[in-house]
Amino acid sequence: MARLEAGDKAPAFTLKDQDGKSVKLSDFKGSKVVVYFYPKDDTPGCTKEACQFSENLTAFSKAGVTVLGISADSIEKHQAFREKYGLTLSLLSDPERKVMEAYGAFGEKMMYGKKVVGVIRSTFIIDEKGKIERTWYSVKADGHAAKVLEAVSA
Repeated sequence: MARLEAGDKAPAFTLKDQDGKSVKLSDFKGSKVVVYFYPKDDTPGCTKEACQFSENLTAFSKAGVTVLGISADSIEKHQAFREKYGLTLSLLSDPERKVMEAYGAFGEKMMYGKKVVGVIRSTFIIDEKGKIERTWYSVKADGHAAKVLEAVSA
């Protein structure tokens, strides 16, 4: 599994958001984007992470940054997840995990001491030109949004 590093070109993607609208990475050319990959809607860690990103959306917006969450969940699950927790960020559906794989956010990982294949909780800051500015792999959900906000505000 190839990991992306600062300076790499961010893999292009087009995915459907929670409303069924197509969202392309190229839609954000000229501004920064935070793309974060998470395992599953409405699970404890993923809920904490999504809520914290959502709570900080105004600050991200003031910094000129859009935040996109991506999981393999369906559009319908994303809608329900957003409604249940009052989330305001866009959640994109990657059911075939192709975008996750392109970003190195899907593959072998350790879980409870065992090797498993799954989503690797990862976050990327993509600059105005579509290049990777910063990466985090295997992140801890709680408090991560604040770290990302600090990095984009620096």
